[in-house]
Amino acid sequence: MKTRILSAVVLVPVLLVVLLAAPQVLTAILVGAMCAIAAYELLWGTALVRRPLPVGATMVMAFLVPIWCHFGMERLWAQIAVLAFFCLLFLDVLGSHGKAPFSGVSICMVGGLVLPYLLSSLVRIQDGDYGRFFVLAPFVAAFLSDTGAYFVGRFLGRHKLAPVISPKKTVEGLVGGLLCAVVGMVVYGLVLAHAFDFQVNYLYAVVYGLLGAAAGVFGDLCFSAIKRQTGIKDYGNLIPGHGGILDRFDSVMVVAPLIELLLNLFPMAVK
Repeated sequence: MKTRILSAVVLVPVLLVVLLAAPQVLTAILVGAMCAIAAYELLWGTALVRRPLPVGATMVMAFLVPIWCHFGMERLWAQIAVLAFFCLLFLDVLGSHGKAPFSGVSICMVGGLVLPYLLSSLVRIQDGDYGRFFVLAPFVAAFLSDTGAYFVGRFLGRHKLAPVISPKKTVEGLVGGLLCAVVGMVVYGLVLAHAFDFQVNYLYAVVYGLLGAAAGVFGDLCFSAIKRQTGIKDYGNLIPGHGGILDRFDSVMVVAPLIELLLNLFPMAVK
């Protein structure tokens, strides 16, 4: 636990500086780097795909998606990029004389396109109206839910939530995570209202917390299922006490696009 807390103490300020003070393009570059590492973890770290060409192409594609989201890539260039990516993956299949399985192509598509587009919600939120004020919302919902579930489950957990996929998760931890996320989003709304003069809908803030926490648990379970099927404990060891990018940001992969959707449909705060 000590290593986990120390990592958070170091990384959280860095994350805040990048999201709130640094040029917005730096967020896109950081998210791109995270996506490239996540692609490597999903393919090579799980041993699902261990061929240099598809892994390399997937990492490059994963890095570029957030960059394109920031700069607003034109449809023509997007078509060219996806077509080139598709051709590279199948060139590897053909070059292996059909020995490289089609499942590897599918996994590369997920690692190179789907997951980066989901995590790129952070870039799109930040680039939107008053994005600097809202970009922390996915982290508030995901990380506070995770923290609440961890501590409540550790001390009060009795009933297993998903014993096969994630044995340490409990129903009590889930409830604790939901409550922490709701409290966190309400406090976040209070800060927006009193420090930055936003008009906040606190009912929406509660909804953001509940749905965000539920989405975080869902994302965590999704990536835990992959770990169980591939027989690994963690996706990597990049972040001491947490594992790899996918271990730490698995919940954010689902929470961020959900928060982006909610901000567009039901903004919790307006000027």
